[in-house]
Amino acid sequence: MGARLRLGRALLGLVAAGAVPDGAAARDAWPSFAAIVRRATPAVVTILLVGRDEEATGPATFQDALRDMTAEGPHGRVLGSGFAITADGDIVTNQHVVQGVERVRVRLQSGDEVDAQLIGADEPTDVALLRVRPPHPLPTLELGDSDSLAAGDWVLALGNPTGVLAAAAAGIVSSKGRLLGAGPADDFLATDALVGPGVSGGPLLDVDGRVVGITTTVAGSAAAASPAFAVPINLAGWVIGQLRDHGRVIRGSIGLSVQPVTPELAWSFGLSRAEGALVTDVREDGPADRAGVQRGDVVVRWDDRPIRRASELAAAVSAAAPGTNVHMTLLRNGEERTVEVAVEEAPPAGQRAPEETEGGASVREWGIHARRLGDAEAKRRGLRPGTGLLVTDVDEQSPADDAGLEPGDVIVQANRQAVHTTADLERALAARPSHALLLVRRGTASIYVEMER
Repeated sequence: MGARLRLGRALLGLVAAGAVPDGAAARDAWPSFAAIVRRATPAVVTILLVGRDEEATGPATFQDALRDMTAEGPHGRVLGSGFAITADGDIVTNQHVVQGVERVRVRLQSGDEVDAQLIGADEPTDVALLRVRPPHPLPTLELGDSDSLAAGDWVLALGNPTGVLAAAAAGIVSSKGRLLGAGPADDFLATDALVGPGVSGGPLLDVDGRVVGITTTVAGSAAAASPAFAVPINLAGWVIGQLRDHGRVIRGSIGLSVQPVTPELAWSFGLSRAEGALVTDVREDGPADRAGVQRGDVVVRWDDRPIRRASELAAAVSAAAPGTNVHMTLLRNGEERTVEVAVEEAPPAGQRAPEETEGGASVREWGIHARRLGDAEAKRRGLRPGTGLLVTDVDEQSPADDAGLEPGDVIVQANRQAVHTTADLERALAARPSHALLLVRRGTASIYVEMER
């Protein structure tokens, strides 16, 4: 008891001295989002599925029951949220919210429900644009600048998961440029704002009430609130403009694949910093190939824009207009050179799963089991006949396993040397007994893999 009394007196002394804020001071020290919620909520809408097939059966699972609990009114289930960006009826939401849905309605904060037309949707960025004919001008939200955000900045996620009452969740930006496996447009904001089901497609706001992102991915179960990711609004704004003008997104392409430069890769390639985009594959007779770009080059500049991360190059190439010429600066063997590439229109993305086959020789020290790739298999993977070794198995807790090598991968190079046979692989690995750099074909993508022994 005496110790507690002394602690209590000590805390009272700190409060009196101003070292610990009292209740009013604490409220002043933390941001209040009340004004932003009041101002922004009228622009947030609910996206509803029109017509359901569950009338006779009822919910089958707890998750189905939860979704039904969030559905208010006779017109259908809540798919997600959205927000108005023009007074005459342009609504932004997520692509996954409206994917595969023939008809949707939008419930406004006024309670009015209106049919929505899908202007366009973009799967790589998970952005969709709807258009409605509102009975009155819509309240709108101002788009902000996601590039100005920094880790630690406060943000507010808004949504309308019930169709009646808006939900708000505050948090901070935990990181930028998060990769979620979404493809070339993989560049998300991560927040610790706890977002529940039905908030996807709603706005992520900064402390000035401007939209800095579209809440898009909940990292958890469908039944519980979880930290959320968001599409940066600077990327989404460009996509929205493309959808409005063309009904689809027209992206640029120069025919190359890249990956981030890790500290280990920077050491392997003799770079002073772990920055830039490492070229892993160059499409034969594509714009980059015609300009002389090679595997192992590191792109450090796109026109006058520095490239510090691989995702920055992907975004810059995507945003470039097909038919334009762009100067690209590379590092090759420690020397800087500039090439001019002609941007072409990117084809629709496709992905083939790697085949898994058995048999082959073993490079035992590294834990790799591989065999020569047949000509027909090479063609199916987009490789020249006679190129590469197919990984058939990887020993557990081996250097290959630790590096993430997988059965079905095709080893194209080892320590910068082309690999056609298991003997080629043995010789290349023997040249550097404790360290290996592999160029691997995985599906339709090429990646570098670092192994340490």
